Amino acid sequence: MSIFFLILIVGVILYVLKGMIIVEQQEAVIIQRLGQYHQTLAPGLHWITPFIDSPRPMLKIDKRKSIDGRTYSDLNYSTRIDLRETVYDFPRQNVITKDNVTISINALLYFQIIDARKALYSIENLPEAIEKLTQTNLRNLVGQLALDETLVSRDIINDKLREILDKATDKWGVKVNRVELQDIVPPASIQQAMEKEKKAEQDRRATILEAEGIKKSAILTAEGEKMAAINKAEGEKQSEILRAEGIAQARIIEADAEKEAISRIVSALADKGKPDQYLIAMKYLETLANISNGQNNKVVYMPYEATGILSSVDGIKQMFDKTK
Repeated sequence: MSIFFLILIVGVILYVLKGMIIVEQQEAVIIQRLGQYHQTLAPGLHWITPFIDSPRPMLKIDKRKSIDGRTYSDLNYSTRIDLRETVYDFPRQNVITKDNVTISINALLYFQIIDARKALYSIENLPEAIEKLTQTNLRNLVGQLALDETLVSRDIINDKLREILDKATDKWGVKVNRVELQDIVPPASIQQAMEKEKKAEQDRRATILEAEGIKKSAILTAEGEKMAAINKAEGEKQSEILRAEGIAQARIIEADAEKEAISRIVSALADKGKPDQYLIAMKYLETLANISNGQNNKVVYMPYEATGILSSVDGIKQMFDKTK
C-alpha cells in the first residue's frame, strides 16, 4: 500500500507539473484543446489539463548566418510567441529601376506581433511571408523611380513601404513599425560614371566660385579706385577753395593796406600838391623798375610825356631834372 500511495503521489506531482506553464513578460502561449484553439496565455503562472490541452508551436527565426557570401536563416518552432519588436535583416536583392538599371538593395524591417492568435493561425510561415511581401513591394516601388530618384528618395521609399506592409500584415496580427533601406548599390559602371559626374560638378562649382571671386575682387577694386578718385578730387577741390580763399584774403589785406597808405599819402600831401598825380607817378616808376629788372641788359626808352606827369608832383620834378 505504501508503494502504491507513493506511486500515486509521484504521478499526481508529475501530472500537476506537466500541466503547469510559466509565461514570461512580453510572451504569449497559444493553448489548443483536442486540436482546437482554446485560449491565449498571458504572462504569469498557468495550469492546463495535460494530455487534453497542449501549446501550439509557431515557426520563428532565431538568427541569420552567412555562408559562402550567402545569408541563411535558422528556422525552428517554439511554443513561446515573442511579442517584442523584432528586427529582420533581409538579404541583398537585385531590383530594376524605371530606367532599366539593376541595383542591389538590402533592408531592415522592424515589426511586432500584436495578436498572437492571428499570427499563428492566419499565416503558415510568418517570417517568410513578411520577407516575400517586402521584396515584392520593394521591387514595385523602385520600379516606378529612376536611378537618381531612387538614390535621393530613400526616406520616401521607407515610408511608402512601411505603410504598404503595415496594411497587408494587419490580418496576420503584425504591426510594421519601421522599414530602413541600408545600402543601395548601383553597378560598377554606373558608379564610375557617377563619380566622374560628381567630379565634373565639383570642378564646375569651383570654376564658378573662382570666377565670382575674381568678379567681386574687380568690383571692389573699381569701387576702391572710384572712391579714391572722388576723395582725391574732393581734396583738390577743397585745396583750390582754400587757396582761392587765401588769395582773396591776401588781396583784401593788401587792398586794405594800400588803401591805408593812399589815405596817409593823401593826408600828407593835401596842402602840398596833387595826391592823385603823385600816385600815378609812383605807379609809373614802379612799372619802370619792374621792366628794368632782369639779368639781360636792357635799353629803356622813356617817353617825354612822362616828365609832364612827374612835373606835377612837388619835389619830384627837381629830382628828375638833376638826374637828367
